[in-house]
Amino acid sequence: MSKKVLILSGSPRKGGNSDLLCDEFLRGAVEAGHKVEKIRVAEKKIDYCSGCYFCQTSGGACAKKDDMPEILQKIIDSDVIVLASPVYFYSIDAQLKTLIDRTVARWTEVRDKAFYYIATCADEDEEAVDRTIECFRGYADCVEDAKEMGVIRGAGVYEKGEIKNTPAFRQAYEMGRSV
Repeated sequence: MSKKVLILSGSPRKGGNSDLLCDEFLRGAVEAGHKVEKIRVAEKKIDYCSGCYFCQTSGGACAKKDDMPEILQKIIDSDVIVLASPVYFYSIDAQLKTLIDRTVARWTEVRDKAFYYIATCADEDEEAVDRTIECFRGYADCVEDAKEMGVIRGAGVYEKGEIKNTPAFRQAYEMGRSV
């Protein structure tokens, strides 16, 4: 059965290591027959949540006028969500965190999702991505009936493209094929 897969690439570097892993996941999922869309979060206009809670009295509409309503609808409509980020000071980057925070407007509508996580870091130790993965898990903990399906850890990569020479590159493709 074909699934709707939404890849949220938090990498601010187009063609950066976590972004390349997203492309490989996408390639595998498309080959497996799924409908896949990748959103490069850094290329979208997404303002920070200001905690005004306008959304709570407006049927989920946000007071901010940006690209988030369209992205949030895609999140709600997807079966599978891939969250990807480079590690920034042992956590997710601001671009993806901002998007996650803005799902608050309709967070109860985000349910029954299969989650995959992708994180890359310059540190050689794979444990350097632990807090980033925990941030992803923290979001998924707020999603009713969320299921964690896989984690890809790309360690020891800094320069663009270095990820291509690691096991994580093939793993991303294989994980996409297994959706």
